[in-house]
Amino acid sequence: MDPHISLDGPGDLASRIYHGLLEAILDGRLRPGERLPPTRDLARRLQVSRNTVCVAYERLTAEGFVTARVGAGTFVAAGQAPGTCPRSAPSGDAVRPRPPWDSPTPAPHTTGPPAAYDFGVGLPDGDLFPLAAWRRLLTGELRASAVRASGYGDPAGHAGLRAAIARYIGVSRSVGADADDVLVTQGAQQALDLIARVLLAPGDRVAVEEPGYPPVRRLFAALGARVTGVPVDEEGIDVTALPPGARLVYVTPSHQFPLGTPMSAARRTALLSWADRHGAVIVEDDYDSEFRFSARPLQPLQSLDRTGRVVYVGTFSKTLSPMLRAGFLIAPAALRPGLRAARQLADSHGEPAAQAALARLIDSGELARHVRKATRIYAARRERLVTALAEDFADRLAIVPSTAGLHLCARMRPGVRADLGGVRDRARRFGVAVETLDGYCAGPPQAGLVLGYGLIPAERIGDGLRHLDRAFGDGRATERA
Repeated sequence: MDPHISLDGPGDLASRIYHGLLEAILDGRLRPGERLPPTRDLARRLQVSRNTVCVAYERLTAEGFVTARVGAGTFVAAGQAPGTCPRSAPSGDAVRPRPPWDSPTPAPHTTGPPAAYDFGVGLPDGDLFPLAAWRRLLTGELRASAVRASGYGDPAGHAGLRAAIARYIGVSRSVGADADDVLVTQGAQQALDLIARVLLAPGDRVAVEEPGYPPVRRLFAALGARVTGVPVDEEGIDVTALPPGARLVYVTPSHQFPLGTPMSAARRTALLSWADRHGAVIVEDDYDSEFRFSARPLQPLQSLDRTGRVVYVGTFSKTLSPMLRAGFLIAPAALRPGLRAARQLADSHGEPAAQAALARLIDSGELARHVRKATRIYAARRERLVTALAEDFADRLAIVPSTAGLHLCARMRPGVRADLGGVRDRARRFGVAVETLDGYCAGPPQAGLVLGYGLIPAERIGDGLRHLDRAFGDGRATERA
């Protein structure tokens, strides 16, 4: 690439070119082995004589920063350490972000080496991703897009993908929608962001589950909403505890996050009636219910809704891979124009080739085959996890009933005390990654562990739980009150 060189400042032109290139080498913009522009081309671009550029290059060569190869060009010297004087943005605190961005909560998924026994929550096994089929479909779409006229896409998403999603969720989840009802997003998080921007004004009351999904709480608060946590019991969110002035209620009825319990049929009916009486919108986040292991699935709120108060959100991040950043929402007709406009303002549209490839993955039946295969594998992992917890942790942990998804929750039994934060930290030293339930609580902490089985092979679960047991024992944290 052509480096930016300023000819402003003191000294002759050759010195300015020399210093401009030297700075680019020292701060790492020009890396060892990288080719400098030919002297003739750089002289033409800077509108100086070629001899002036040659003087700068000769000085860099003499000082060992670049080497000249006959017939090949001039290159940054291989022995030059990159980034000796790294560049950075201006420092200072003259400009400050507004709350809550002045002290943001870090994302739960941190970078770093993976744990040997990873019970991380909400992540599918990347080894199960149908890579061969995806590569073939995406390559075909990239080739086709290269010969099509370029231009901006539909903010609602690729037409073929919207139609494929409508068919797929109609069959797999009994959601009533056609292609016009679907808006494709960059994952579920963007869907939630668009819904909040279109529906909420600063000061509006929002009800969320407690415990619940922390990123959605942070999202609503960042937009100026007043967020109220509403308790969840064995039937789902407690409708009698909903604040009467709530504009929006966010729920995960198929597989409550993080407890895992499904919302009962009676509670679903009560929630819809409450929303109708109070003029509220229900956001139904159906994030991983494709993976169902037992029991008959309950009807989604969206298919029970008769007055157009439910916005349904889904994602392929759990089904396929978070790297795809593919999600969607199904909205009542009155909200669709506003949501499309918000999507256009946010990022115009998604990536057409990837969306077209995903449509073909769905329509070909490849996605359904992948889900069936993955469900069998996750079911075996879940069974091994449940069995081991019941055998080795029964005196400390009670498994919360769950029939779907990629994780389960185990609460501390009454009368048992434990420093679960210490257990989690000690377990990490033993190579075990596990999350505590209090991390999902905005109110008073609740004692328990949340264990995912999307990332850990079945044969490693037993060893992982033995190391977790060591973490309990080494801290001498568990005792009967």
